[in-house]
Amino acid sequence: MLKFSLTLFLCISFLLTFKYFANTGASGITPAKRSVSSSTKGRDLNFSKRDSLHWPAGFTITRFTGPDITPSPACLAVAATGEVFVGVDMIGSLGKDPGKGRIIKLIDSDNDGKLDKHTDFADVDDPRGILIMGDQVFVLHTVFSKETGKASGMILEVFEDKDHDGIADGPPKPLIEHLSNAHMLAERGTDHATNGIRMGIDGWIYIAVGDFGFHDATDRDGKKLTMLGGGIIRVRPNGKEMEVYTHGTRNIYDVAIDSYMNIFTRDNTNDGGGWNIRFSHHIQSGEYGYPLLFKHFTDEILPGLVDLGGGSGTGSLFMDEPTWPEKYNHVPMTADWGRSELYINRVTPDGPSFTQAEEPFIELPQITDLDVDGSGRLYLSAWDGAGYSGSASKGYVIRAIPNGWSYKAFPDVKAMTVADLANMLKSQSAVARLNASQELITRPASESSKAAFAIASETGAPLYARAAALFTYAQIARESGISNLVQLTHDNALREFALRELTDRKDGIAQVPIAPFLSALKDPSPRVQAAAIIGLGRLGRLEAAHELLKTKVPASFVAPAKNTEGPHATPNSAIILPHLAVRALVSMNAVDACVSAIGTPNSTLGLWALRYMYDARAVNGLIAAYPKVKDLKTKKQILVTLARLYKQEAPYDASWWWGTRPDSHGPIYKGVTWEASPRIEKFLTLQRSKSGAAGKQFFADLNERHQMGITAFGGEEKDAATKEVKVDLAKILNKKGQIGNTSIEDVMLMLAKVKGDPKIGKALFTRQGCVACHSLTRGEKLKGPFMGQIGSIMNRQQIAESILKPSASISQGFATVMITAKGNKSYMGFITDESAQKIVMRNITGDVFTIKSSDVLSRKELKTSMMPVGLANALSYDEFASLVTFLSQQKN
Repeated sequence: MLKFSLTLFLCISFLLTFKYFANTGASGITPAKRSVSSSTKGRDLNFSKRDSLHWPAGFTITRFTGPDITPSPACLAVAATGEVFVGVDMIGSLGKDPGKGRIIKLIDSDNDGKLDKHTDFADVDDPRGILIMGDQVFVLHTVFSKETGKASGMILEVFEDKDHDGIADGPPKPLIEHLSNAHMLAERGTDHATNGIRMGIDGWIYIAVGDFGFHDATDRDGKKLTMLGGGIIRVRPNGKEMEVYTHGTRNIYDVAIDSYMNIFTRDNTNDGGGWNIRFSHHIQSGEYGYPLLFKHFTDEILPGLVDLGGGSGTGSLFMDEPTWPEKYNHVPMTADWGRSELYINRVTPDGPSFTQAEEPFIELPQITDLDVDGSGRLYLSAWDGAGYSGSASKGYVIRAIPNGWSYKAFPDVKAMTVADLANMLKSQSAVARLNASQELITRPASESSKAAFAIASETGAPLYARAAALFTYAQIARESGISNLVQLTHDNALREFALRELTDRKDGIAQVPIAPFLSALKDPSPRVQAAAIIGLGRLGRLEAAHELLKTKVPASFVAPAKNTEGPHATPNSAIILPHLAVRALVSMNAVDACVSAIGTPNSTLGLWALRYMYDARAVNGLIAAYPKVKDLKTKKQILVTLARLYKQEAPYDASWWWGTRPDSHGPIYKGVTWEASPRIEKFLTLQRSKSGAAGKQFFADLNERHQMGITAFGGEEKDAATKEVKVDLAKILNKKGQIGNTSIEDVMLMLAKVKGDPKIGKALFTRQGCVACHSLTRGEKLKGPFMGQIGSIMNRQQIAESILKPSASISQGFATVMITAKGNKSYMGFITDESAQKIVMRNITGDVFTIKSSDVLSRKELKTSMMPVGLANALSYDEFASLVTFLSQQKN
């Protein structure tokens, strides 16, 4: 997943691909005992790039390790006490050979900022996430089959080092197995697999899942879970109670979690315009829509907070440490591999969510991850050009501290009393609060729960301390603490968190009273209302359905116009509560209540929820309600709802994936009919027969919008023959100039001196044939990699290398594919669109082909780019520099 492409012709996803590169899997190899490396004090680890990289004044940034110790660092985590664990990935996102990854433990014994020693902590291929809690080291990585040598899945497991020798004591304990699509891991690597892990103050481990999804992921309870697409799942540290938290992201690499359990991610989406970044606030049970709803059904999703343009999000952290300046504290920090930048996303409350303002913070070449210790030392890892298969000579780790920072030893929590640990929950340090909380959970419940509850009840304590104490208390007391949590729902400051914790664990949930949640639906705080709605969904009691149906639906609940893209990254706080209410109604399968709401003031929300209820009672209720309803708008919505229910998503068996450029038409990907489909078709056909020309067009639009496939209705998309710019590549290739007679190294040196004229570069973009496969504006039809924002994700040297070495690193989604099909036909090109029914391909000369998926006999991804080497050979130095400069200015 950290793979990123450098090919200009096939390049814009350079950004994301690296992110994916870091997501490649790892093998579960039992580590042998290893020796500790000697001191590195004598090495020159000074970070000498201040003149070429930027960060704010007021920080000291030094190199901590180089590639001799931490090559190709895909992820890292820092213990509260300062030990740094780095996941070395020598496979990368598209590699398939095991035996090349490990976890390195780094130690600065005297805390002077220089590495003293390091150990090979454990052997794991393609580490994708690390979490340190006491003597436990949680690692997410890919597993390889000993029999076949191929990737067979991903696993979350925990190592222990109780003797503190820096080497895992023995075989790890598995927590969740089969945590990605094994077929795609073996087929293409780990670029869209499962990634970062981080623990919240609520004690759950939150896991960033790429859109490979997973099939039959299995936790320690034996519970199995399947998810089509990406999102966040969570599990307890003992590997139990696994569940989906949110759904509908593309390829998140990590999560940032604040002290109040707000979760933020930096995601990217393939929306046809260059893998844009979305910064999102994740609300439990929310649907974020990628790829099926986020373009044409945006009324149904929780939108991201902003579209930031091209990018490739990697590591994330919520900084909450008192040793940091206020200006850079209490903020989510998100890394972008493609932009080589760590960003701060300043969030401002907006109803139950936030708005945000992004600003660059620390520049670091192909940054992959970051974490902070209990003293406030921030460590960051840089891929730094290690390519998409890893490199033994690239990559490093840096340390960042505020000027004036001084080391403060983190206490030994195991040696602390319960009273001291409880008091530590008042610390201004999020790292301290989390470690104190987790240690308190291990102490005798009678004493620790009493101490935690006392802090939670202390009205004069800071809110972060009371919240930490409440979350800790709930984990210790479990069912015995229900009455005390109910008591805390009467505290205005804690109501939101108490409601959350009452239903946070499914065990014992039957004992939780419903009254506090029903009461909280009328609370003046939208955050409290959100917690109440989510809690009612988790309680699953149908008596709450009628109250949930009263949730107000705003005027912004409007489907995008035909053939237009909706606002999938524009904050819309008003849509959050009804969205959550719909998710709750669906989770409790409140069919009868939703049907009963048709024709009442709650009709809109009821019909919205019914769109996802594949239950014969829902279909029968909709059909029965239709003749009784007089309002034409409501009658039309009944027809829309029935059309939506005509097909459901086929069960996901993980034998396929929708690719890097999926069909985003929506609302489903692999639609199949079900038991009620014939009745729906019969009813809609009858209503259509009663319609005039305008009415029949309405049914045609229904058919097209919902991909029903009822031919008699019309409106189905027709594949238009497309033939655009034709380019005589041979003519271009046969010309020779300065570039064709110069080594790539000398070209790079030339670029540093010659800036070129972007006006000339614009003309060359057409003359050299670039227009055959690239568009520059969003209004143009998407061809190959979109060049309209290439300058925001690649520098001049990277752009130049992509032109001169097109096969060195193929852009994600634009590898050359060879397809053989029925009728003795063959096609070669790159995929521009793919659905369950068809594949659309484009070749290098501009011809477009549509192939039925059912006709495909074989499909092979080639190792070389379609872009021939030498297209720039005829150019002079000045011309080539002009072309590169023109492209570097494309930042739409």
